[in-house]
Amino acid sequence: MINQVVGIDLGGTGIKLGRFLKDGTCLETITVATPQPAKPNLVVKAIAQGVKQLNLNYTCGAIGLGLPGPTDHARRIARKSINLPGWDDVPVAEWLEAQTGLPTVLENDANCAAMGEAWLGAGQEFQDFILLTLGTGVGGGIFLNGKLFTGRRGAAGELGLITLNPQGYPCRSGNQGSLEQYAAIGSIRRSTGKEPATMGKLAQAGDPAALQFWEEYGKTLGAGLASLIYVLTPEAIIIGGGISASAEFFLPSTVEEINQRVVSPSRDGLKLLPAKLGNQAGMLGAAKLVWDEIDNIENK
Repeated sequence: MINQVVGIDLGGTGIKLGRFLKDGTCLETITVATPQPAKPNLVVKAIAQGVKQLNLNYTCGAIGLGLPGPTDHARRIARKSINLPGWDDVPVAEWLEAQTGLPTVLENDANCAAMGEAWLGAGQEFQDFILLTLGTGVGGGIFLNGKLFTGRRGAAGELGLITLNPQGYPCRSGNQGSLEQYAAIGSIRRSTGKEPATMGKLAQAGDPAALQFWEEYGKTLGAGLASLIYVLTPEAIIIGGGISASAEFFLPSTVEEINQRVVSPSRDGLKLLPAKLGNQAGMLGAAKLVWDEIDNIENK
C-alpha cells in the first residue's frame, strides 16, 4: 500500500519536489537547481538526488514528474522540449526508475498544473476549462468533461505554440509568431528591457508606462485566447505562471479584447481567473497524476 508519493515540477532554473498524501496534503518540499546546461542525463541525476533527499525514510512509493513539452501516450518518454535543448524522445521514466527504484509517471508541466488547479485550486467548480501558464514559455492544459485532454498521442494542449502573427518572431518550435513569443518572459524583456516582476512593481506604484505596457500585454493575450475560445468554448480560462502575479493589471484588457473578438454564444458565461495554487500547482498535479495511476492499477 502506497501512502505517500513524490510530485515534481521541472523548470528551466529550478526543480521543485514535494511529498504528498492522497488528499493532496504536502508534507515537505525542496528545490534543487536545474543543471546548466540542462542535458537530460544531468537533469535526471539531479532529480534522482532530490528524490533520495526527500525520501530518506523510504515513505514514498512512486514519482510523478511534470516537465516542459509533451510526453508519449504511455507517459514514459519526454518527446520534445523547445526550451530544454536536446530533449528529444528521452526515456526519462526508465532512467529515474533505475536511479530511484520508484515507479515513475511523466506529464507535460502545464497539464500537471491544470490537474492541480482542477483538484484543489481555481478549476474545482468547472468541467471544461483552459489553464494557461505564463512564464519562461507559455504552456497550456485543457480539461474537457472533467478530464485532462491530451489527444490520441499525448501531445495535445500546446496552447502557447498557436500562431498569433504569421510574420512574427521566430519560435524554437519552428513556428513563427507563436503566442509564446508575445506572452512569455522573453517578450516582456524584449519590449521593456525589464523583468516581469519589475514591471509589476512599477505598475503597483502607478507608473503610467508600466500600466500602459500591461494593458497592451492583456490585449495581445486576449487576441491569442480568442482562437482557443472559438475552438473549445470553455467555462473558464485560468491564468497561472510567474507573470500571473501581475494579472490585476492585464486581465481587464484581456477580457475587453475577448469580448470584442469573440461572438457572445462562444463566450457565454466565460470566466477569466487567476490560478490559486501558485508554484505548488505543478507538483500537486504531478502527485495527483500518480495517485490516479495507482487507483487505476488497483481497480484493475
